[in-house]
Amino acid sequence: MNAESQSGEKPKKSNFRWVIVSLLFFATAINYADRTVLSIAGPALAKSLGLDSVSMGYIFSAFGWSYVLSQLPGGWLLDRFGSRKVYAISLFAWSFFTFITGFTGFLVGFSAVIVLFVLRLLVGVGEAPAFPANSRISVAWFPTKETGTAAAIFNSAQYFATVLFAPLLGYIVHTYGWRYSFHFMGIVGFVFLIFFLKFVQAPKKSKYINQAELDYITEGGAIVEMDNLAKDKKNEVAKWSFLPQLLKSRMFIGIYIAQYCINAITFFFITWFPVYLVQERGMSILKAGIVSVLPAIFGFAGGNLGGIFSDSLLKKGVSLSYARKLPVVVGMLISMSMVLCNYTNVEWLVVAIMALSYFGKGIGALGWAVNADTAPKEIAGLSGSVFNTFGNLSSIVTPIAIGYIIKATGSFSMALVFISVHALVAIISYVFIVGDIHRFELDK
Repeated sequence: MNAESQSGEKPKKSNFRWVIVSLLFFATAINYADRTVLSIAGPALAKSLGLDSVSMGYIFSAFGWSYVLSQLPGGWLLDRFGSRKVYAISLFAWSFFTFITGFTGFLVGFSAVIVLFVLRLLVGVGEAPAFPANSRISVAWFPTKETGTAAAIFNSAQYFATVLFAPLLGYIVHTYGWRYSFHFMGIVGFVFLIFFLKFVQAPKKSKYINQAELDYITEGGAIVEMDNLAKDKKNEVAKWSFLPQLLKSRMFIGIYIAQYCINAITFFFITWFPVYLVQERGMSILKAGIVSVLPAIFGFAGGNLGGIFSDSLLKKGVSLSYARKLPVVVGMLISMSMVLCNYTNVEWLVVAIMALSYFGKGIGALGWAVNADTAPKEIAGLSGSVFNTFGNLSSIVTPIAIGYIIKATGSFSMALVFISVHALVAIISYVFIVGDIHRFELDK
């Protein structure tokens, strides 16, 4: 830790916590880009390796299954060994498996399916601890009145990843071939890992934070000793026996239901939305690809605005529950506007409504801030993993359900209603089920 001023004056508070959340933002952007690189490289990859749509479907599904199943073990590892170590291994692992995917070009047929499926499974395992670690690190570095902004920043990277990496990866695939898109993302991860290891430490171990900032975040409710809890009380923390307490809590049940529903909106946009533009609205594939970036831009703006708005309410003295719930309710109401697309054939209006809907989803996506506010300090990693498990179940259910709806009805109209109902259920969950939002205390 930096030495205090020798002049006798009270030193100015450093603001290194914002560097920390910036690093989490870029780590998350890389995380999401590595998830989506397969979809961008997919057409060229399938043609090169002789894979049909069924084979590609299985390969696409591999990440979601392993990611969900690895959430709880990932959270346990975070609580057992600390955020920095597990996150670094996680970042290296998912970057490595992404990188070597580019070497599968010599395979064809069934062998290609098996190898690609396994590699995507391993990418899912590698990425599993990332979001719980983001939440865990933000709880250690930020006072309660700033956790909403911090969570909104790293969560908004999922939209930024589409804006930044999708066009770049598309260019790489078009110019150099699909293999190089995987190599590129792997190298990006390896390079970023150097910066992560240099700057990300627990607050009390960081040489970039001064005493004034440490006092500020500690007095504001930051759990600066989180990793020490895991080291000093190994017999008390990171126990699976604590898990039933979370699952029996009305507050957590409501939060989990809402997160599942909010994520369903995300997975509509990152899976079926481009198809909707082509099949339902008659756009060309090229045009749909360009248009698909617009909602991501608005989602990014809404995601940051929601966290800033929520924390501004806290600073004005309103209750934590009100400050977190109001943006969720307002955001989900705005997100439900997508159903209005069923009543217009004007192309620009459809795009505008969808952008507005994703903007609302961004405003209401405060789940990770709520997780930071509520997670028991002894098992913050495991708690975040349970939260992320429920949220990402929709990555499996939503695309499949929409596929069946389209097959049964012949259009996307009911699919938009289906997603809008999820937004309504998220509102109901926060208003009527969650109750008072507070730090959960474990019975030991």
